[in-house]
Amino acid sequence: MSGAPESQASIAVLGAGSWGTALAIQFARGGKHTRLWGRDARHMQAMASARCNERYLPDAHFPESLRVISDVGAALEGALDVLIAVPSGALRSVLREIAPRLAPGMRLALASKGFELATSQLPHQVAHEELGAGRSIAVLSGPTFAHEVGAGLPSAMTVASPDAAFATALAHDLSAGNFRAYTSHDIIGVEVGGAVKNVLAVAAGFSDGLNFGANTRVALITRGLMEMMRLGVALGAHRDTFMGLAGLGDLVLTCTDNQSRNRRFGLLLAQGKSPQSALQAIGQIVEGYVAAKATNEVAQRLAVDMPLCAAVYQVLYQQAPAIEVVRGLMSRPIKPESE
Repeated sequence: MSGAPESQASIAVLGAGSWGTALAIQFARGGKHTRLWGRDARHMQAMASARCNERYLPDAHFPESLRVISDVGAALEGALDVLIAVPSGALRSVLREIAPRLAPGMRLALASKGFELATSQLPHQVAHEELGAGRSIAVLSGPTFAHEVGAGLPSAMTVASPDAAFATALAHDLSAGNFRAYTSHDIIGVEVGGAVKNVLAVAAGFSDGLNFGANTRVALITRGLMEMMRLGVALGAHRDTFMGLAGLGDLVLTCTDNQSRNRRFGLLLAQGKSPQSALQAIGQIVEGYVAAKATNEVAQRLAVDMPLCAAVYQVLYQQAPAIEVVRGLMSRPIKPESE
């Protein structure tokens, strides 16, 4: 397929949805030889011909150093690093598919967000289980909409890994033009922020759709941040991580802008649509739907109090009337704000 010639690919991006495409474009902007792979061969051929992802990011044209490839083996051959940008529910199957093709020194970056529903594992835990504990793994998260990254608008995100050299290398590779990446060693905190914010964005959309007002939205974001912190700390994360881009930053973004599919999902629920009809209307993966169930299971297992996330779970999976859920939240016992 078309693209600039290369002697060796620096990075292979697996997943040609909006986010994978935007990240591939950003790596290529920084001068990285980049290969973008997706499972739909017809879609990949169309992208190679148009030099853009007309389905998801029609206005973001591909740099010359970005190649589109429909064969995963060819995408991985010679790559130094691999970035997987698929929904969390598809992560394990992709890892199993590529495991025999990964060279021993290849490092892996993950842009998937959310707990795996079947196991309650975070993405890096799924990767270590499938590929072994010795491989360097990083995660990418933060307040970034794919459309704005693709358009080259000023953006920032976090790259987290216990391998500081890998995190720094990825941050440098991404930081070009109007994009800046910061590093962190708290891979658990960054992943928990990316998972829980999707659930809270559904709640924010639902709240705004019911015209509960700005006071409610801000209270939801603030108290939701406390829930995110409680769960993260229980899993071994550092509390300060949640005050950064991958915590508070991503939470505010997804709760307040309609580019967020999770927020739009909540708005449709407030209009009276069922979860399934709302999902169908959006037409793309809504991570918050599955994340609500997975987060609720993790919180119950660890005995972490997360009333807002539990409320979203009740509305989505237990058909609880929204107004009754709200009344339950407002009648909870008074306690210190720090708890």
